[in-house]
Amino acid sequence: MPMTSPPNTSGAVLVADVGGTNARFAVAVKDADGRPQLRNIRQFQTEQFDSLEAAAQAYLAEVGEPLSTAVMAVASAVTSDRVKITNNPWTFSIRALGESLKLPGLEVINDFTATSLALPFLHGDDIEPAGAAVPEQERNSAARSYAVLGPGTGLGVGALLQRPGRNGVSTVVMESEGGHASFAPVDDYELEILRRLLQEFGRVSWERLISSIGMLNLYRAVCAIEGSAAELDSPAAVTEAAASDKTGAAARTIEKFCEILGGFAGDIALISGASDGV
Repeated sequence: MPMTSPPNTSGAVLVADVGGTNARFAVAVKDADGRPQLRNIRQFQTEQFDSLEAAAQAYLAEVGEPLSTAVMAVASAVTSDRVKITNNPWTFSIRALGESLKLPGLEVINDFTATSLALPFLHGDDIEPAGAAVPEQERNSAARSYAVLGPGTGLGVGALLQRPGRNGVSTVVMESEGGHASFAPVDDYELEILRRLLQEFGRVSWERLISSIGMLNLYRAVCAIEGSAAELDSPAAVTEAAASDKTGAAARTIEKFCEILGGFAGDIALISGASDGV
């Protein structure tokens, strides 16, 4: 995780969530229990700015608050100083960005690494169980394994492992680009979807189907299979059409989107050994 200088976690911290469509900025401070609290939250569309630097400069000029350091979570693998945002034309040098913004420290991490690291801060009211949980007193070990995934402009995947040791519980994030793994159909209809998309892409990843971009790919495939015209041109239009017509191609698209997402979540749980939740 390259950074301009060792991070200073005291005081107010600039935090950012930078995706393919939106860039969100906020100032984070710790409450009395050590949980991060956000203020001055702003959201920009990435198309409003030519670069991450320009978006961050606009936010800092608006907020005008002294900051101790900054952490930016980006929808991209972070493997060197040079970062290219997936599904977004922005590219930047971490070191040059920190110097330009005149920040005491800047750390850039993958967005689903950030999401994974947030899991220990979640409590009962933050979580909606989708299945039966094993009661704490019945668990055989203090070790925990979680998976994290989310469809947005792309499809993010991560995992969090917590393991007890002599110095307390250690936390390890498994960074992943699992959304780019190959899609695996499970029935004849999904096989036909795959055939249609193979003609267009040559290789079909899960992200080609379960993301905002993927929803349109899926919609076009459904229309082709069912012999209807693909007239809708945005994910919002597909969801609106599905809500108004429960039997049309848009509704079938949303149904398949949810089925495929559920299957993917199950596969990720198996692959990552996420026995404590997804």
